[in-house]
Amino acid sequence: MQDRSERENRTVAITPKILYYGTTVVLLTTLNEDETVNISPISSSWALGDHIVLGLGAGGKALENLQRHPECVINLPEAAQWKQVERLASLTGKNPVPTSKQDAGFKYVKDKFAYAGFTRTASVQVQPSRITECPIQIEARVKHIRIPGDAPHFAIVETLSAQVHVKSELVLGDHHINPASWNPLIYNFRHYFGLGEEQGKSFRSET
Repeated sequence: MQDRSERENRTVAITPKILYYGTTVVLLTTLNEDETVNISPISSSWALGDHIVLGLGAGGKALENLQRHPECVINLPEAAQWKQVERLASLTGKNPVPTSKQDAGFKYVKDKFAYAGFTRTASVQVQPSRITECPIQIEARVKHIRIPGDAPHFAIVETLSAQVHVKSELVLGDHHINPASWNPLIYNFRHYFGLGEEQGKSFRSET
């Protein structure tokens, strides 16, 4: 008979369709050809010092924009803003909509700021605008873009932070963010969470 420890530690081998195991949502702003600004919600990013690495779809507008104009703003929404983020989830900045995205239910919207109820704030170091309502806004420049040979549908984008803006109520002292006050929006297997109860789920969620 299995003891309790063995039962609690038993694992099952599976093949999940996705591996979004719980990462901070980013609203990435990039510059369009006509100098308007596109917003792309992404869920693959990580930071090491002042370098932030982004995972982007190779056929998306964000990557296209960054290849032409290597600047962006990494806007971090808080958990309570999940509905605005989800309004952006089924949109694309590419017109016409790529066939793969048509099949997945995406639609083209030019002004994503208005569609999601966000407003623009001018950046200081880069050209793309910041999203005013996001509590943390990181202006950044692209240092390197790599498309893996074994995963050509994705791009790994390394950026370098140029300027960090934080809502004043989140700041401790001069240069610290209060983790007790900051409640990031977490994308957890296509469901939205804060640092607590689930907030909602993506239109693409199958659970």
